[in-house]
Amino acid sequence: MNVQIEQSWKVQLQQEFEKPYFQRLTDGVRQEYGKTTCYPPGRFIFNAFNLCPFEKVKVVIIGQDPYHEPGQAHGLSFSVQDGVPFPPSLQNIFKEIHDDLGSPIPQSGNLTRWAEQGVLLLNATLTVRAHLANSHASLGWQTFTDAAIHALATQRDHIVYMLWGGFARGKAYMIDKSRNLVLESVHPSPLSANRGGWFGQHQFSRCNAYLLQNGIEPIQW
Repeated sequence: MNVQIEQSWKVQLQQEFEKPYFQRLTDGVRQEYGKTTCYPPGRFIFNAFNLCPFEKVKVVIIGQDPYHEPGQAHGLSFSVQDGVPFPPSLQNIFKEIHDDLGSPIPQSGNLTRWAEQGVLLLNATLTVRAHLANSHASLGWQTFTDAAIHALATQRDHIVYMLWGGFARGKAYMIDKSRNLVLESVHPSPLSANRGGWFGQHQFSRCNAYLLQNGIEPIQW
């Protein structure tokens, strides 16, 4: 199957494209997009991979599935397109970056600037039906995105994995903590963050310190 995805990821994930589940997944996604409104737009489904080649990944941030309201999702976890108001989780991410690093709150919630520096902003499920969170969770995306995480975990060292909330933290078993940095916390959603365990964790400065210790250019958050 000729999947339109960045070449280094195509090499890494080629075996997945040949498996029966991926054909079923592709068929299911096409049916969903054909009969109802889904997000992100088709050209953005593999955006996280396309903007962050395999060998350039420095940080992995795992989300659950795309935002499901108009104009928000563009294939990067927690990110929204230019001009879209910041969802509550993203507001809390920016607030923590400000408190941790002193960086000003940005004007745009478009995190393409992170992806281009080596932050893989990966949703476990890459598509969603409009207005229905987790509506594509059963299509098979998680098998595919787990394969991507496994490829990084087995072939790359000194990556920072930022696992926010129970869903993302459930991926920690794939990662060798002796060769990588795993930062776990509650989810930045106000439902979790306001109860403690999100603010004041200094994850972004800890991430950059680890990268610097390993001779890797830090992220301009």
